[in-house]
Amino acid sequence: MTDLGTGSNTNKEVLDRYLRLPIPDNKCQAMYVWIDGTGEALRSKTKTLDFVPTEVTQLPIWNFDGSSTGQAEGSNSDVYLHPKAMYPDPFRGGDNKLILCETFKHNKDKTETNHRLSCAEVMIKAKDSHPWFGMEQEYTLLDSDGHPLGWPKNGYPGPQGPYYCAVGASNVYGRDIVEAHYRTCLYSGIMISGTNAEVMPAQWEFQVGPCEGIRMGDDLWMARYLLHRVAEDFGVVVTLDPKPIRGDWNGAGMHTNYSTTPMRDDNGIVAIEEAIEKLGK
Repeated sequence: MTDLGTGSNTNKEVLDRYLRLPIPDNKCQAMYVWIDGTGEALRSKTKTLDFVPTEVTQLPIWNFDGSSTGQAEGSNSDVYLHPKAMYPDPFRGGDNKLILCETFKHNKDKTETNHRLSCAEVMIKAKDSHPWFGMEQEYTLLDSDGHPLGWPKNGYPGPQGPYYCAVGASNVYGRDIVEAHYRTCLYSGIMISGTNAEVMPAQWEFQVGPCEGIRMGDDLWMARYLLHRVAEDFGVVVTLDPKPIRGDWNGAGMHTNYSTTPMRDDNGIVAIEEAIEKLGK
């Protein structure tokens, strides 16, 4: 018999019994997702819609208490969620949606961590050059106590070397989470292009792209959200900390690959060198 567990260790088979219950026609659960005041963490909450949206422009603006997310003062705490990208929800299934949002203050100014607005403006200006992005996001899996997943509790695993792109129980920790995350991204339409185990044990990477324009950021942030949600189901913590473990252990980062049409055309090296010269200044 499966142990029902207590606290955060709930039984997902019991949950599935309820998720299989049908919902009324023309009802939809829309999970609004946004970046909080840290500029790194994600928040979310659900709204019931009386229709099934087919375009993100159909979704209503919503709001939340920004004083609890580091995005507003308590005296005037309303922050508004403007839907910008919509994805099928891999956790609830059916017609339910995940909605990536921009955040705006009560006076309609963007919040300090709403960098998507200015990014989208730049992408519109650059649309004729068809900018492509490939994002390589590294991360580390931790037990709930903050210790790397699978590491000895009173010591360290063997030195780095056998873990990168590895196979085998002695070299790989957390593959179930990685596989589940990969599948949720594919289900949701995120342009995930691959994944691999990284140099430090319990460290992994997934790649998003090539994406054109603002979709780069939208797909990356939603892929991060899906990763945290999947790991939550497994009772595991995800960190994007660039150096989660002190000592001679591989750090984690996010590499960005970029090109424009002139760079991808014949003799594109000329456009690449021109861009490098401008960046150098």
